[in-house]
Amino acid sequence: MDPLSQGALGAALPQSVAKSQRVGLAMLCGFAGGMAPDLDVLIRSSEDPLLFLEYHRQFTHSLLFIPFGGLLVACALWLVFGQQRQWSFKAVLVFCTLGYATHALLDACTTYGTQLLWPFSNARFAWNNVSIIDPLLTLPLLAGVIASRVWRSVTLARIGFCYAIVYLMLGVVARDSAETVGASLAASRGHHSVEVSAKPSFANLLVWKTVYRAEGRFYVDAVRIGFNPDIYPGESIPVLDLARDLPWLKPGSQHAMDIERFRWFSMDHLALDPTSPRRVIDVRYSLLPNQIKPLWGIELNPLRQHQHVGYVTTRDVRDDALGTLWTMLRGKRLTDDIAENEAPDMPLPALTTN
Repeated sequence: MDPLSQGALGAALPQSVAKSQRVGLAMLCGFAGGMAPDLDVLIRSSEDPLLFLEYHRQFTHSLLFIPFGGLLVACALWLVFGQQRQWSFKAVLVFCTLGYATHALLDACTTYGTQLLWPFSNARFAWNNVSIIDPLLTLPLLAGVIASRVWRSVTLARIGFCYAIVYLMLGVVARDSAETVGASLAASRGHHSVEVSAKPSFANLLVWKTVYRAEGRFYVDAVRIGFNPDIYPGESIPVLDLARDLPWLKPGSQHAMDIERFRWFSMDHLALDPTSPRRVIDVRYSLLPNQIKPLWGIELNPLRQHQHVGYVTTRDVRDDALGTLWTMLRGKRLTDDIAENEAPDMPLPALTTN
């Protein structure tokens, strides 16, 4: 989740349990605690570009690490500010720890994957119920945090915190509805009993990217949920097959090991970039939800398999991308060309809480 959202939620929880005269201290400590776990992005290596993928959202995001993380943040704040201002170290510790505790759980609500159970498991939890950036979550929550500080009102912080919880729960309902629509679309193509995952598109809970695997291919579509759902058929791409796609790859080479590391990170959503035969991509992410235009991938070199792969990101934003997403949000047809390829008529499920 973006740092502002993390800080705001981190501040809202300790403010909600603080005494009115301490909501300012609770806001500061909670904000710092809420953002602190993302300092793991500093763990990088110029020789191993994938190192940060392994450590981001790892031990600093573990539920087991919460008391230690809270203690570290509390010590830093108290040493820098607390002694001069005669803060209570106990209060700083409690507020920082509460703020720190919100971070990993909020991250797990996104699609990236968070290792909540490290070191007992390296499983990546991704509940897919909110976009990494969502102003509809962040702005009301932040307003509650700031208003609580200005008027020293615990109630306003509680309202903001409860709003965030309700919004995240609504995301679960919306995700399940999008997956149900995606399963109906898959069935219309003759793909039955497939596992469909739905991920929110940028900054909203209305349009979702659905992904499923069938017959050796990934299928990506966009779904606008509601009582009359809209489907924007997307693209498909072959699942990565090392023997077919990378016949030159030597088993046991550094390249081969790095591909498996990237497979773990992407939760096995790997494919070969159709525009670059030496690039392996993560099909989960794209700017538009009905496209396979990856935001990141790894670059291979057949002549240097003993070295680490390269890590590449793409930020090729077309001028009409946001306009296209806005069209989807309104439930309108994209273009006449796309309309001709829309899925056949079929009954679609309404938004439910099941």
